[in-house]
Amino acid sequence: MAEVTGARVLAMTSREFAERVTKLGRRAGVPPAPALVASLEVYYRLLEAWNAKINLTALDLAGGGDATIDRLLIEPLVAAKYIPREAQQLIDIGSGGGSPAIPMKLARPEVAFTLVEAKTRKSAFLREAGRRLEIDLRVETSRYEALLTRPDLHETFDLVTMRAVRVERPVLMNIQAFLKPGGLFLLFRGPSGPDMPSAPTPPLFWESTHLLVDALQSRLTILRKML
Repeated sequence: MAEVTGARVLAMTSREFAERVTKLGRRAGVPPAPALVASLEVYYRLLEAWNAKINLTALDLAGGGDATIDRLLIEPLVAAKYIPREAQQLIDIGSGGGSPAIPMKLARPEVAFTLVEAKTRKSAFLREAGRRLEIDLRVETSRYEALLTRPDLHETFDLVTMRAVRVERPVLMNIQAFLKPGGLFLLFRGPSGPDMPSAPTPPLFWESTHLLVDALQSRLTILRKML
């Protein structure tokens, strides 16, 4: 396998990339199929190419270390296990460079994904990623607050996903408006802080917290919107 330190992932062969992603996926309990690995590689390399021009992520894509791949690709694959089988629609808030939404979409292609990103150039990347990967992504170039004024989006989605170090109660209460009754709010979080963010109040209730990647000690907190 190619040397990681000082090397660029683009110099890796597809076989080397597949070996690394497969190894890390197995370690996390989500061994990816070859077709999924191939799609993840397309996404990863497109992200690196665009990131050289616009700031999509602060992760070290050029170095391509395990921590980067774990955060960018493996965490979403683990989280995809918690998408209910009957789920039809998911909305991702602050999609940025496309993780966790795009890897989750690749893992669960039958679910309709809406990606919310306020910055025009980041939205352009998300649309290009959808085109290159031949997946149906609805990209909203908007702040989520603006979307709250659209009644057609209220109680429309089975799931909301969001990366957040800390989420304040007012944000939770605003975003829950997108969820159907019984829907799930999936929060991607780091190793610090309590399992339950900012003491959610009805209609949101803490349901569970799961380890995403052991090496990162990252967690997925799941809230449910009750009737």
